[in-house]
Amino acid sequence: MPAPKPIVVILCGGRGTRLQDRSSEAPKPLIEIGGRPIVWHVISMYLAHGFRRFLLLTGYRADIVEAFAAGERWPDDARVECLATGDDTPTGGRLFQAAPRLDDERFCLAYADGVADIDLGALLAHHRDHGARATMAVVRPQLPFGVAQLDGDGAISGFTEKPRSELWVNAGFFCFQRDALAVLDPDSVLEREPLERLAAAGQLRAFRHHGFWECMDTYKDWITLNDLWSTGRAPWKVWR
Repeated sequence: MPAPKPIVVILCGGRGTRLQDRSSEAPKPLIEIGGRPIVWHVISMYLAHGFRRFLLLTGYRADIVEAFAAGERWPDDARVECLATGDDTPTGGRLFQAAPRLDDERFCLAYADGVADIDLGALLAHHRDHGARATMAVVRPQLPFGVAQLDGDGAISGFTEKPRSELWVNAGFFCFQRDALAVLDPDSVLEREPLERLAAAGQLRAFRHHGFWECMDTYKDWITLNDLWSTGRAPWKVWR
């Protein structure tokens, strides 16, 4: 019988200030894609890969995020809980507060505003296999504009419409050993010093994801995700 998968911690403190046309008073995790909050989509991705325990680290309008989690009909064997971590607490500070709730050897972490067709089970297996304290999924995002192709003397030979970047960026899906929490403090921004310290120590590895990925950062992103969902072309919908 396979071992139970670790708990998934989801950062749910955002205000959605760059989504003003849609957010009004709603916290970012509850902005809807296809009639369901985006955090529901993130949880559903993990459920489809066999994860069953979730801890939502709430911030802005924590009360209504908690009401959503308590009122949703999750699978009978799933548990979704919330921890209020303060309206303006940075990402690492939220995770620092969650440390007493994380008793297992390892845990997973995700942002509440990104979806992908990533194999989350393979991400966890990769983390277990390499032995470092942390794993970060990375993607090469599609650029939002076309690019010009230049030859050596500056002549433009053609154009490529919205190619993928050659650079890898943080996809927002992580696995950590519990002892990685030692790099955090109450004022940490996870993506800065904590991850930089792990990287400098050789304890942060990448999991390259080559498929679909989208972060709902702007109103345009919200339109894109809703269009994909409404036309039945949502690549992140890996559940029935």
